Amino acid sequence: MKVKCVICDKIEDIEDESSLAKRLRNRPIHTYMCKECHDRIESRTNERIATNKFKLYRKKKTDDDWW
Repeated sequence: MKVKCVICDKIEDIEDESSLAKRLRNRPIHTYMCKECHDRIESRTNERIATNKFKLYRKKKTDDDWW
């Protein structure tokens, strides 16, 4: 299966029977990102986290017995 990176428009081949290929075929909202772009985003995010100015907004977990 041929896939295109959403960031750099690089076209790659992935195995047709892989879980990633099945996910991309069955759910068109999922997008593909090549390994280089993924690594670049990961390293820059880790750099931002290291500056202590990076806030990650997550839902607060509540310990509610009713839900």
